[in-house]
Amino acid sequence: MSASSGQVQHQARLAEESTLLQGEARPEAGGVTLLPASHAQPFEDAVRSSGGQIVDLGPQTRGIVYLSASKVQGLIDALEANPQVTWVQLPFAGIDNFAAKLRPYAARGVVFTSAKGAYAEPVAEHALALTLALLREFPRRLAARTWEKSSGTSLYGRHVVIVGAGGIALELLDLLRPFRVTTTVVRASNQPVDGADRTVTADKFDEVLPGADVVVLAAAATDKTRGLINETRLRAMKESAVLVNIARGPLVDPEALQVALEQSWIAGAGIDVTSPEPLPDGHPLWTTPRLIVTPHTADTPEMVQPLLQERVRRNVEAFVSTGRFVGVADPIKGY
Repeated sequence: MSASSGQVQHQARLAEESTLLQGEARPEAGGVTLLPASHAQPFEDAVRSSGGQIVDLGPQTRGIVYLSASKVQGLIDALEANPQVTWVQLPFAGIDNFAAKLRPYAARGVVFTSAKGAYAEPVAEHALALTLALLREFPRRLAARTWEKSSGTSLYGRHVVIVGAGGIALELLDLLRPFRVTTTVVRASNQPVDGADRTVTADKFDEVLPGADVVVLAAAATDKTRGLINETRLRAMKESAVLVNIARGPLVDPEALQVALEQSWIAGAGIDVTSPEPLPDGHPLWTTPRLIVTPHTADTPEMVQPLLQERVRRNVEAFVSTGRFVGVADPIKGY
């Protein structure tokens, strides 16, 4: 059955199923406002079916479901004018681009939930697609205008290093299993990741990087991860290795990546996110060899809407009833 026939295409994949907020930590329930109003209609049923009462922004508002993926200022204005708001649902999986603006409201007690984990399935699928395309030398094949000799690398039996341990990483580990790869997950804590052959802490990244055939970035952009892939680390990778970034553009130094590909320090790279983003017309990365650039399409609007609707449904239910919130975000940490 196709997605258009009504079957649910994707499901959320969560590193942490839910967070029970109790006592003073639990946001005071009340009316829920959908903002901006122009985006509200597809999400009204999700609010009402979970027992939420939809109200216009004003004194009755205790919760805000914010639905604009491009303009966060409307949310800031609403929070500034409505100090009684206790909970906000965000439409993004990553909040790094505007976390600093949300910190004052988190400090006054507003609970923020994000879409983290909601989009894991389509994003992990995209990461696998980029990986296979790079190993099979699709950038070269697509540019070719003559029959060339056979070449390319198989994913089977390779060593894949995944930076990050959230829903995307968990889903990608499942997708990689049929390829009989060895997997190493790099994460902030030392808690083992189910499904990974090995889990190491971030300070061990430089130890595992030289042995990787594939490096996939699936971590939040924080002060610690910005510039994670720089000249030094690109030089440390195998010449046959490929890099995939489906996390955030600032994790990779774009100038260093360009040089690494032009001078064959690594075999290829696939990036769904860039710095800057959108990547401007005429930017050198558009014509860099052995590079695949996709315009942040790992999770398209058509894929995202039903997943966000389900996240709204679950968190409105938590807001008015259970107290079990999904995707609790911390603007102080940036994710």
